[in-house]
Amino acid sequence: MRFENTHAYNFEGALHGMRNPMNSWDKSDSYFGIADLYNGNAMNDIAEKWGDEDNSYQWLKDNGILRESDSYNGLFEVALIGPNDMNLAQKLILAGNEHAKFTRQIFVSVDITAPLYWWKEFDTYKVGTVANSTSTMHKLSAIPITKEMFEFDNPDLLIDKYTVPHGDECGIVFSDYTDDIIDMCENLRLKLKETGDAAYWRALVQILPNAYVQTRTVTMSYANLRNIYFQRKNHKLKEWHDFCDWIKQLPYSKDLITIGE
Repeated sequence: MRFENTHAYNFEGALHGMRNPMNSWDKSDSYFGIADLYNGNAMNDIAEKWGDEDNSYQWLKDNGILRESDSYNGLFEVALIGPNDMNLAQKLILAGNEHAKFTRQIFVSVDITAPLYWWKEFDTYKVGTVANSTSTMHKLSAIPITKEMFEFDNPDLLIDKYTVPHGDECGIVFSDYTDDIIDMCENLRLKLKETGDAAYWRALVQILPNAYVQTRTVTMSYANLRNIYFQRKNHKLKEWHDFCDWIKQLPYSKDLITIGE
């Protein structure tokens, strides 16, 4: 399973809207689009505004904006959320979904490559998510079908082929079985290329294993991700653990997504 081209955005719009109900925009203390401020003394000025003259540097470290190596945590590329805004945001999140509407306006776009058996479960989350997938309809037959296109585990599992008298079992190893399936798919693909007969395409998509990996560009919100995280973090599918680990790498994940864990 792979996660590529991850982008989180619209923190500014979401946090601005968060303050609309109380008209409290003047209390906002966050900074946005400040990549140009990385050089110079601007970061020191921000730190002093958020903390105090003696403790502002430690405040930045305690809140994850500085790593132990003293380098900025990449957050200056999206937002630096100040303590006033963060305090309000977390109160609203912990008060429940109806109060945390602003998290529906923090968006994430990512390319996810995962097996079809995981995508079938992800498709549960239709509300507030959008996905554009690579096409099995148009491109499945375009290139040779190889084992690298699938996500198989446990190659040494023995699958019963038949049982002889006296109870001695003969079987095939799981990896041999998957090789046969992949060879069958490739032979169907070749026949489709040779004849153009749609019957071979139908047979191919019908026999294609759920382990076939597909890439989709997915757009979600922090509200979606918080819901998914708490529903799936203990799921028996390994891919959900990979997904939750990816969530933890997002900007302010521990503050705005996994808070309350």
